[in-house]
Amino acid sequence: MIKVEHLTKEYILRHQTASNYTALRDVITERAKGLFKSSARETKEKFLALNDISFEIKQGDRVGIVGRNGAGKSTLLKVLSRIVAPTKGQITIDGRVASLLEVGTGFHPELSGRENIFLNGAILGMNKHEIKSKFDEIVEFSEVEKFLDTPVKRYSSGMYVRLAFAVAAHLEPEILIVDEVLAVGDAQFQKKCLGKMEDVSKSGRTILFVSHNMEAVQRLCNYGLLLEKGNLVYSGRMEDTIREYLENRTNDVMRFNLTDYKCEMQGFAKANKLSVLNDKGEDVMELVIGHAYIIEIEFEVLQPIEKFVAAIGISTLLGQPIRTTWSYPKDIQPGKYVARFNSDNIVLTGGQYKLTVGLSSQGRNFQYIDEAGELLISEVSSFADNPQIINTKSGLLINQFPVEIVKM
Repeated sequence: MIKVEHLTKEYILRHQTASNYTALRDVITERAKGLFKSSARETKEKFLALNDISFEIKQGDRVGIVGRNGAGKSTLLKVLSRIVAPTKGQITIDGRVASLLEVGTGFHPELSGRENIFLNGAILGMNKHEIKSKFDEIVEFSEVEKFLDTPVKRYSSGMYVRLAFAVAAHLEPEILIVDEVLAVGDAQFQKKCLGKMEDVSKSGRTILFVSHNMEAVQRLCNYGLLLEKGNLVYSGRMEDTIREYLENRTNDVMRFNLTDYKCEMQGFAKANKLSVLNDKGEDVMELVIGHAYIIEIEFEVLQPIEKFVAAIGISTLLGQPIRTTWSYPKDIQPGKYVARFNSDNIVLTGGQYKLTVGLSSQGRNFQYIDEAGELLISEVSSFADNPQIINTKSGLLINQFPVEIVKM
C-alpha cells in the first residue's frame, strides 16, 4: 500500500541576532535616515526532520510510529498525507488516504459540520450517494448532532476532533493516518476511537498511528517504526519496536526545569525543578513497572508562610487524575527546599503520565503547574513482591501527607 524510498525532509531554520537592544524610536530614526537594513544579523541552519528513510507497508498492516518528541513522527505523517513535499526521495501510495493530524485537519472553519462531512467525502473521491450512506453513522459516532448546522469554527477542540475522526474513519479510505490528536478527546472517546480503528483494520484497510501511549499502540498495531532524530532506527513487530524504544531511553533522565512558569501570586514561593528518580535515587528516563520511585520538587520560599503545602498530582495524558498527594501544612521560612514524594507498594500500570505541581497555603495558590513534567513507566513487568497495581481507568487515589519537605 505504501512504499517509501530514501525519504528526506529538510527545513531551513533562520536565526536573528542583534548586538544591542533596539527601541521603536531607533527603528523610526533609521527609517527616516533611509537606512532600511536591519541591525540584526540573520543566520541559516539546515535541519533534517527526516533523513534517508525507507520502508514498505502492506495492505491491512496496522503500523505504530513511536519515538521521542522531535523524532520526526508528525513530519513523516504530513509527508505521507501530501501536506508537505519531501526534499528528496520517492513515495508510492496505492489507495485513498484520510488523515487526522491536528485539530481541524481538512475542515473549512466557515462551513457547518454537515457541509464539512460532504466536503471531506468529496476530497476522498466519494460521490454524494456514498457520503449519504455513511452520514448517519458519522453523526452518531461524533455525538455532535445538535451542532451539525453550526460553523465548525465555533466548535470546542473536543467536538472538532470527534467529528473529524468520525469522518476520517467512516468514509472508508484505504489508508487511515492518525496522529496524537486523539488525546484531545476524553477517555471514553479515546476508547471508542481505538475500537473503531480496530474495526477498520479488520476490514483490510491500512492504519498508521502515532502515539506516546504505548498501551494503545501495542493494543492496536502489529508492526512498528521507531524514529530517532529523523532517522529510522528500527522496524519490526510492534512488541519488539516498543521494547527497543524503551531500552534506548535509559541514557536520558526525567528532570524538568520549572523556572519559566509564572506564579499566580508573586513573591511567596516559586518552583525551580522537578525530578523523577528510581528506587535507588538515580535519575532515569523510564521507570520499571512494580518498582518504587521518588518525585522531587525543588522550590524557593521568598517570605515566611504559615501552613505551607507542596502538592504533587499524577494524571493520564488525557487529563484523568490518578493520584493526588501533598505535604502536612507547616510554617516555613525563606530559603531553598525540596519536597519529596516516595511511592509505596501501590504502583501504576505501564504508560506515560502527566505530573502536576502545586505550592499553596490555606486555600491560596502561589503556583500551580498543570503539566510540570512526565512520568514514564515501562510496560515490562518485574514484580518481586507482587505489589498492587492501580488500574489507571479506575479513578483517583488520594494520599494526604506522604510528601516530605526538607531544607536544602
